[in-house]
Amino acid sequence: MKKIDLNSILSEDLNSKLNRINTGNLEQHVLDLFYKTALTVPAYKKFLSENNVDISLVQSLNDFQKLPFMTKENYIKKYPVAETCRGGDIANLDFVSVSSGSTGTPTFWMRDAEDEINIAERFEQILTECFVPMTASNLCVICFPLGTWVGGMFTTNCVRYLSMKGYKLTLVTPGNNKEEILRVIKDFAENFERVILFGYPPFLKDVVDTGIAKGIDWKKFDNKLVMAGESFSEDWRSLMSERLVINDELTSFSSMYGTADAGVLANETPLSIKIRKFFSENPALTKRVFGQSRLSTLCQYDPYSRYFEEHENTLLFSGDNGIPLIRYNINDDGGIYSFDEMMAILNEEGCDVLTDLKNEYPDLVIRNLPFVYVFGRKMFTLS
Repeated sequence: MKKIDLNSILSEDLNSKLNRINTGNLEQHVLDLFYKTALTVPAYKKFLSENNVDISLVQSLNDFQKLPFMTKENYIKKYPVAETCRGGDIANLDFVSVSSGSTGTPTFWMRDAEDEINIAERFEQILTECFVPMTASNLCVICFPLGTWVGGMFTTNCVRYLSMKGYKLTLVTPGNNKEEILRVIKDFAENFERVILFGYPPFLKDVVDTGIAKGIDWKKFDNKLVMAGESFSEDWRSLMSERLVINDELTSFSSMYGTADAGVLANETPLSIKIRKFFSENPALTKRVFGQSRLSTLCQYDPYSRYFEEHENTLLFSGDNGIPLIRYNINDDGGIYSFDEMMAILNEEGCDVLTDLKNEYPDLVIRNLPFVYVFGRKMFTLS
């Protein structure tokens, strides 16, 4: 088992990491990830050999973008799980998560603490740059299912790393036990300035509605929601704001694009929410820009954490995990836009979203990170 220098990792500055988009060499970063994986992961060595790939000829991002896709069928299910780990040693990894099985059979995904520490940046960005200003005491209620499923345990671990980093975050983990969640809110939440609910959107609505029916006065708290697992409409966001007495939707919600395969890939920001609201009122423009008139999830992502590509309206991503993934096709319909591309589209439509945000929130950190939009999985066997 490899040792992790927690002191070094927990002292890392979020701003400097997210600023790599301006200061770093993304092409070299992606190539380094490829070489590291090709040379240290037995399954990927075999995969490249079977697809007649000469590692030495991959010298540019253009070469990288010609590499064969990974899928669950041609990679994860084909090779023994140990061979998909670095060094072929499953014992180097200390945690197992299980996917939901939405495409058939649940899959086991190996990871270690370093994976979660890296992904904790997404939660740190949400809690410190999206939910502004940060309050002195925050109760984080983990409403994702616990057990082997990825959501609950992964979220708990990531947020606890942030508490170790010095943020005023207190966790409670009722999981998807609705009665226990409401008992925590009723009997304990008044000790904190802010209540942050983490969970699946339809389930959180059920929790809030049941709480109202049981006499919980949600307006006593500064309520925030962190969600994953399903898209929702802007009408739904407004409805939840009404029921939770949320006055500012842009700085009170963040939906994450997450998977069991590689953790959290991207997250909503006040900027992406404002843009999504604009598109929700312009279905014809939405269809032209995103290919469908229905509203997708729209997030920003750090390409140094998860590198996205678009292929025939399907998303590919690469990332360093317990099981490293290179050009992995997760079968999610969607696509990507650079920051400048998205701003150009909006400006052409007379929407100066940056000026509007800066006027409304002078202290808000606006990152020039790229955008990913997601409609959902292409094939489901379970709904």
